Amino acid sequence: MDSPAAVARSSTRVAIVTGGAQGIGYAIALRLASEGCSVIIADLDKTIGDVAVARIGNERASFYLCDISNEDEVQQLFERTLTARGRIDVVINNAGIIRDHMIWKMTPDEFDSVIRVNLRGTWLMCRQAAIVMKERKAGTIINITSRAWLGNMGQTNYSASKAGIVGLTRSLALELGPHNVKVNAVAPGLIDTPLARALPEEVQQKLINSQPTRAMGRPEDVAEAVAFLASEQCQFMTGQVLYVDGGKSIGAGL
Repeated sequence: MDSPAAVARSSTRVAIVTGGAQGIGYAIALRLASEGCSVIIADLDKTIGDVAVARIGNERASFYLCDISNEDEVQQLFERTLTARGRIDVVINNAGIIRDHMIWKMTPDEFDSVIRVNLRGTWLMCRQAAIVMKERKAGTIINITSRAWLGNMGQTNYSASKAGIVGLTRSLALELGPHNVKVNAVAPGLIDTPLARALPEEVQQKLINSQPTRAMGRPEDVAEAVAFLASEQCQFMTGQVLYVDGGKSIGAGL
C-alpha cells in the first residue's frame, strides 16, 4: 500500500513554469500554486528563483536551474521533476529573451540567440513534455508567444521566434490530440513588467496610446489566461492562440 505522502504526491497536479522566477512567469507560478498545483520554477537565476519559491511557499514550489536551450538540461529538468513529484501535468513555456534592433543594425548573433532560446528552447521543452504526456495519455502544454508574432518594428528576430511558437503550438496540437494532450498558446501584448518600465517614458506613453484600452496589462492578466487553459475544466480547446493584449491584435495603432 502507498504511504500517505505518496498518495498525496500522486494526487497533486504538477506544473513546470520556465522563466518562472520573475515577471509574467512568476505571476503564472503564483497563480497555479494558488490553485493547488505543485509548481516547479525553472530559471537561470538561482538567487531570484529562491526568492520566488520563498514567496510562494516551499510546500508549493521548488526551483530548478535550467537553460532551456540546452538539451541535456531540459531532459534533466523533466527527470528531476518526475523523480521528486512522480508526475507532470502542465508545462508552461514562458522563458524568452529579446535583442531588439532594426535589421540593418542586428547582428547574426543577436538573431541566433533569440531563436535559440525562444524557439529552440520552447521546442526542446515541448518535445520532452510530449514524450512524458503521450505515455500518460494526459497533459497540458501552454506556450507563451507574443502579439509581436504578427510583426513589430525592430524585432525581426523576436517576432520570427514567436511566430515559430505559434506554428509549433498548432502542429503539436495535431500530433498530441489523439493522446489526450492539449497544446495552446497565450499571446501577451504590452504588460507592466520591469522590462516595459525600463523603456523611456515617452516610448512607454506612445505604446500605451496605441492600445485600444489605453493601458498596460498586468502579469496577473496573463496568469489568469494560463490558469484557464491549464484547468481541468478546459477540455475541448487545443491548437489555439489566446490574446491578452488589450485589443492590440485587432490592428489598432499598427
